[in-house]
Amino acid sequence: MGRLVAVSLLGIALALLGERLLALRNEDEGVDLKNILKKEAGSEDIDILPNGLAFFSVGLKYPGLHSFAPDRPGGILMMDLKEENPRALELRISRGFNLASFNPHGISTFIDRDDTVYLFVVNHPEFKNTVEIFKFEEEENSLLHLKTIKHDLLPSVNDIVAVGPSHFYATNDHYFSDPFLKYLETYLNLHWTNVVYYSPNEVKVVAEGFDSANGINISPDKKYIYVADILAHEIHVLERHPNMNLTQFKVLKLDTLVDNLSIDPSSGDILVGCHPNGQKLFVYDPNNPPSSEVLRIQNILSEKPTVTTIYANNGSVLQGSSVASVYDRKLLIGTLYHRALYCEL
Repeated sequence: MGRLVAVSLLGIALALLGERLLALRNEDEGVDLKNILKKEAGSEDIDILPNGLAFFSVGLKYPGLHSFAPDRPGGILMMDLKEENPRALELRISRGFNLASFNPHGISTFIDRDDTVYLFVVNHPEFKNTVEIFKFEEEENSLLHLKTIKHDLLPSVNDIVAVGPSHFYATNDHYFSDPFLKYLETYLNLHWTNVVYYSPNEVKVVAEGFDSANGINISPDKKYIYVADILAHEIHVLERHPNMNLTQFKVLKLDTLVDNLSIDPSSGDILVGCHPNGQKLFVYDPNNPPSSEVLRIQNILSEKPTVTTIYANNGSVLQGSSVASVYDRKLLIGTLYHRALYCEL
């Protein structure tokens, strides 16, 4: 009887979750871009170094989400955007790291004072939650695995922004790690998700009360943290303090589901991968696929930021856009489980 009640509750939660994910948004056709993935495995997050090297997390498997490559392990791809005809290649990962269960989600890079490049990767091996820290070895096109981080305050990690060689802010998109409790949490609209600051000496919650904290990034001057609350259709601007705590500065409300956030290094503008209709992400129909949308937000600290759509497609070209990053007028768009696209602006 207890199991029957649990299954019934789960069905109700899933149905109402679908209703909560509906976004009232018209879909506009966009330009066709170049697909840079050999297989449709998704590229959930993208981060670009100042020298034009772009990193992609590919192959995310997530409960409730469709996958075109369910049996293929995840990986990290790299593309040199300074090349005339850039192409993506998969980075080798050092021995000893469990590649078979690699399930990368959000990523972030950090360049140390000695120019060492670290890549932080949110990983869900067997649908658990870890943060992996790698050292990027450019000459070998490889990643040296340095450390795996697990912590009770990181039960459902979604995205990450590195602020030191072993220091980062991370979002938890749910308070619970158990899948059933996650659905109930969303259905009950508990607003228990948060942002956690991690360092080797201190781990703490620094912001909370989000509906579902998702993408995270940092302003060019390092004074503000930006957090996407995907179910609330909001971007939160949080002020950083010397003790690494965050306080609310402002909230920007949008009419679409906001996923990952990237910063245009030339302007400080925020690029947002968005989902105009979230229900299609979780109830996949190849004849009516999820659409894609990319927004540019200018002057977010002002009273009236400017929000423009720079890419939109009804799913005929790109399904489920999750991130957009730009370098020297070259735009990359990643997705939860479909393609990654490249174009020159």
